Amino acid sequence: MKYLFFGAAAIALAAGVSVAQTSPAEHAAAKPTYGSYGFDTKGMDPSVKPGDDFYLHANGGWAKATPIPPDKSNYGAFNVLDDLSRERTRGILEAAKADPASKIGAAYASYMDAAKVEAKGLAPIKPWLAKIRAVKDKADYARLAAEAARAGISGPFSFNVGQDDKDPENYILILRQSGLGLPDRDYYLEPDEKMAAIRTAYVAHLEKMLVLAGEANAKARAAALMALETEIARVHWTQVESRDADKTYNKTTLADLQKSARGFDFTGYFAANRLKPAALLVSQPSAVTGEAALIARTPLAVLKDALLLRSLHAYADYLPDSIANADFAFYGTTLSGTPQREERWKRGVDFLKGSMGDEVGKAYVARYFPPETKAAMDQLVRNVIAAMGRRIEGLSWMSDAAKARAHKKLATFTPKIGYPDKWRDYSGLTVKADDLFGNAQRSNAHEFDYQMGKLGKPIYRWEWQMTPMEINAYADFGMVEIVFPAAILQPPFFDPHADPAVNYGGIGAVIGHELSHHFDDQGAKYDETGKLNQWWSDADVAAFKALTDKLVKQYDAYEPLPGAHVKGAFTLGENIGDLAGVAVALDAYHASLGGKPPPVIDGTTGDQRFFFGWAQVWRRNYREPNLRQRLVTDPHAPSQYRADTVRNFDQWYSAFKPETGGKIYLAPKDRVKIW
Repeated sequence: MKYLFFGAAAIALAAGVSVAQTSPAEHAAAKPTYGSYGFDTKGMDPSVKPGDDFYLHANGGWAKATPIPPDKSNYGAFNVLDDLSRERTRGILEAAKADPASKIGAAYASYMDAAKVEAKGLAPIKPWLAKIRAVKDKADYARLAAEAARAGISGPFSFNVGQDDKDPENYILILRQSGLGLPDRDYYLEPDEKMAAIRTAYVAHLEKMLVLAGEANAKARAAALMALETEIARVHWTQVESRDADKTYNKTTLADLQKSARGFDFTGYFAANRLKPAALLVSQPSAVTGEAALIARTPLAVLKDALLLRSLHAYADYLPDSIANADFAFYGTTLSGTPQREERWKRGVDFLKGSMGDEVGKAYVARYFPPETKAAMDQLVRNVIAAMGRRIEGLSWMSDAAKARAHKKLATFTPKIGYPDKWRDYSGLTVKADDLFGNAQRSNAHEFDYQMGKLGKPIYRWEWQMTPMEINAYADFGMVEIVFPAAILQPPFFDPHADPAVNYGGIGAVIGHELSHHFDDQGAKYDETGKLNQWWSDADVAAFKALTDKLVKQYDAYEPLPGAHVKGAFTLGENIGDLAGVAVALDAYHASLGGKPPPVIDGTTGDQRFFFGWAQVWRRNYREPNLRQRLVTDPHAPSQYRADTVRNFDQWYSAFKPETGGKIYLAPKDRVKIW
């Protein structure tokens, strides 16, 4: 299992690390990117009291003054860095276009040649659509669905190769529920008027895409597909069920899967991709069985339409604007509220990040992430791990036996900073400067073959699941690792010229967040070897659950839109991560002072600057449709509530002295303390 920081990375500062522990004289000579000490005080709203809404107190001025760009569904600190990362990547790709031997240059050139894409029209995808139309029976459909998976097209099921949670030294095939064109089952089943409007728009979108593909009787066919997907949604597991590591670990054989889910030819499905798994994991067994039964009784024509429409969606960005704009009008505007598509070069950069990310990343880190920065970050992360160890030792709810195992787990951590030690090889990928659609097809097939090729091989412990250009981070339970790409290690997360307190509140808390994922409600189920293996006593589990239940209740109460609440159980892992990340980073900051009091800068104390640093990274404005979608599909709470987790810290109350009775004020007994 992997958990992202944002729906998300980074560094903490400790004594002896000169990159951030600058003297007052050095601060005067080198100005931070934000404000006088690393925090943008102009973006505050002093009219909002900290005890009513700390997020708005720290960020309200910024929120009022910052419009969301027309090509974005939301905008904040992450987007600022992503824009910078993409500008830098663009420069690398533009230069590569001039090199006839450069694959990334040829791929980027193919994307940027919009005139050629328009001139080809639907010709590139017509052979594939003809294959779909030619399907004669359900067995043939299963084989073509397998071929679609290799082409990056979603089908009735999804599968990948990953570590076996109970045998983490080996890879295994993992089968999951799929088959929906809307983001989640709730979009089909929730009765409120917002969801109903989206369903109506979705059916209209399906009809339009069928017409654009030259299909007849589009209205009735769109309605039939919607009816099928609604039935699929009814058998799908919820987001909360699907994040449970114990419930989703269901090991079986292909023969037994075929017996329990007779309605779909799984044997032929996997054989079509030369896969004959001796064993596999089924994440949502009842959903897979239910979907197979639905496939058995659904007319073949409807199944073919689903495959046809998923194909157009998967390849829309590599086809003429008639297709791409129609696809964006629904998935970009209706679902997320984004008024317009991004400029072509931005989409081209994303295409290269997805198709040859390591090749681009190699050039990116050579230019923008020097070795000395990586070395400094390696040390900083070790300091945060040490702070986590001290906090574990001080826990009152955890038994001594569990503490000993927790320390053992901490000692096995692999922090990965900046970029991989080994890069992916793309020598087997054919790229043509005049064939965007073909490049996308071949890239998808190359990636599929690479992933499936892991079966039977030793675990690729060097591998990253993100490129160095990502503004994010993640924790991987099976690998017992935390990973921080190069591009996140910049202001406002980390600024070598900022006051250390701000850096601890920003990047330091993000390191603590990722670290703590390995001890959250799911990560704690994995032992020091990365094995799904309960290592706590029943009493430890019960004590932990009593605390996390309080956190679930706290987040359930948040209502960002009328009638739309945060789902505390769904966002629990991330909320635990934020709570623990702030706690660990604050301890690390205090330890870095070496017993000396922190300076007062511009009238602010060290702890105030720490909490401002945390709040600043969560600056984010949302379009309403995007926020609604996130409440259903994103395991992270909206940014405002992530910033306001400070309400659980006694040190925050000491620093800001909020009035009793403020909107986010919590009585001491109600403040949640876990790690």
